[in-house]
Order: sequence, then structure tokens, then C-alpha cells
Amino acid sequence: MAYDRKDSFYERAKREGYRSRAAFKLEEIQKRTRVLARGQRVVDLGAWPGGWLQVIAEHVGAKGRIVGVDRVAIDPLPNRAIRLLNADVSDPNLPASILALLEGQADVVLSDLAPKLTGIAPRDEAAAAELAAHTLRVAAACLKTGGAIVLKTFGGDEAEETRAALVTSHRKVRRIGLTATRKGSSELYLVATGFRGQ
Repeated sequence: MAYDRKDSFYERAKREGYRSRAAFKLEEIQKRTRVLARGQRVVDLGAWPGGWLQVIAEHVGAKGRIVGVDRVAIDPLPNRAIRLLNADVSDPNLPASILALLEGQADVVLSDLAPKLTGIAPRDEAAAAELAAHTLRVAAACLKTGGAIVLKTFGGDEAEETRAALVTSHRKVRRIGLTATRKGSSELYLVATGFRGQ
């Protein structure tokens, strides 16, 4: 299904100064889960163009610390709490780089990563599963005990496998759909809290 790139959320983001309509997805997740709080250390995987970073900064405040990661360079944001890392989520050295910038373990790891869809279901599902696996690996290395992870999935076997892995590593796992998701999209978000630790 084709979607309107300049829908109401796009127009609202433009009016309110957010870099992308995706900012409203994170706002909705926050309203429903309260996963972000003042002073937290937060990692944003797949952070380009920076809409989620803007929302995170609003919730963690000046005493928080945020690391935004993307293989596409992100234009700097006027916030001293935000550090940007131009890197691929598959890089085995990524967790060490993130921890160095955070100067401690993360309270929350967020991921809005998505593969470039081909329309070939098995290929797209495999690509989504690979991104989810990289996200879980980074989160396991960076999260402190009791921490939380939020990641995007697209349903099907990939989502169930990711949810099963999170059930093992976290005390509570929720699956939520969002009103800010584009019409016709199958994306869902898994929110896992209470990381059990290494």
C-alpha cells in the first residue's frame, strides 16, 4: 500500500520542530510505558535523522546522556547531552564505543532500525531478524541490570523469535502498535523492562 510521506504527523513534526514524524511514535511509546526518565543514559540505534534523539533529550533532561548511532551521519543537535556515533549496528566494537561515550551502562536502549524493504517477504524477514539480533547483542552488552529495551519489529516469525529472546532476558515484555505508524505498515514495537543482567 502506498503511503503519504507528508501526512498529518509529517506536517505536525515540521510545525513543532522535530526532524521526523517518527518523534511522535516515541512520544506515544513514552506515554504508554514511561520508559524514559530524568537523568538516564540512553542509546538510540538507527537514530538518523534525529527525531527520536530530540524526544529522548526532552525526557532525560540536562543531566541525562544520550548516544545516537547510525551509519548515516546525523547533523549535530544543539544539546550537550547528545553524542553522535557514525557506525553500523553490526560492528562488533560498537558496544565498547557506546559505553565509552555514555561513561557508564545504559538505562534504556531504543531501536527504530528497519531494513530496506524489497517486497520479497523471506528476504525482508531475514533482514529484519538480522537487525533485531544485532540490537539484542548491543543491548545485552550495554544495558545495566534492570534496564529496558524498545525495538521495532514487523510481525511474523522474526517478531516472535525476538519476543522469545526478550522474555528470557527481561522480566516483562509488551508488544504495542502505534497510532503514529503509517497506514499499511505492519510495524510493532516490543518494550522489554527489567533486564536480568549479563
